[in-house]
Amino acid sequence: MDAFDVMTTAIVTVGPDSSMQAIAELLLKHSVSAVPVVDEGGTVIGMVSEGDLLRFSEEDRKARRDWWLSLVAEGKTLTPEFLASLSDHRRTARDIMSAPVVTVTEHTDVSEIGKLLTVHSIKRVPVVRDGHLVGIVSRADLVRALTVQFPAPREHHGGLFDWGSHTPSQEGHAEPKARPVESTALAREKAITASEFRSLVETAMSKKAAEAEAARRASEGNLNHMIQEAIEHHISDEHWQDLLGLARQAAAHGETELLVLRFPAKLCSDGGRSINVPEPNWPSTLRGEAAETYLRYERELKPLGFHLIARVLDFPGGFMGDIGLFLHWGGASL
Repeated sequence: MDAFDVMTTAIVTVGPDSSMQAIAELLLKHSVSAVPVVDEGGTVIGMVSEGDLLRFSEEDRKARRDWWLSLVAEGKTLTPEFLASLSDHRRTARDIMSAPVVTVTEHTDVSEIGKLLTVHSIKRVPVVRDGHLVGIVSRADLVRALTVQFPAPREHHGGLFDWGSHTPSQEGHAEPKARPVESTALAREKAITASEFRSLVETAMSKKAAEAEAARRASEGNLNHMIQEAIEHHISDEHWQDLLGLARQAAAHGETELLVLRFPAKLCSDGGRSINVPEPNWPSTLRGEAAETYLRYERELKPLGFHLIARVLDFPGGFMGDIGLFLHWGGASL
């Protein structure tokens, strides 16, 4: 059973410029406790929950936390006073959202989703297809998956490429006839003209152009495949401990940082622009394995004095290629 079988597709979303008041009203209207924040292209760039709304002010958080949560839990109407207090704050979803976001695809197994929710201490995870939001899986969805009888797995019916229904001919395939070779004497008798040579050149150039285009498409296809794999891949505890072991070895050899992840710039929601500039909000552009790496660093290593640095590693053809995430522990300028 995978995410496709259990995800909720009727998704309520907000834009990065949505006000806090609008988000609060939306949460209450649809009886949800959080909403994904998506950009104009439909890419998930963050999540806003009722907890994020409460953190906008320390004083307000202490004063309102209990009764605000009880209102949401009981589904009561928000008081005009509370909504008015939110309207006084000009912060938007971009300012208060949690980012980067851990995502899964429609084919991620529900057991893997359960592990992600536990490891990252989150209650829900967006489901993406080609980087765009198509659903969301919450803890409640996983609980329902354990109690509801699902239909049998969808059967694959033969379609355009239904190789299983093909019956080879009993006669087999006829061998192509050999092409007769002209004798040297006959070839010499043919007229040689510059026009004929130009035609040969044009044919050769067209063939080279077609081969170059095929190579470009194959390279682009491989890159897209790598990006999809990076989005679907998740970090295991064993792999994380291996990275920490390598970092310790690097420090013992006098190194001050370790490359913990290398990934294509296109894996970022903005193609790596924020990292290249750089901009302070670059972590919010990370997706897939890169986002998980940053979240795990932020939770486990940042409090211990480590830093995570992102750098563009190469510029093939003048365009951003790969990006590296480096775990840094001091001794050199950041």
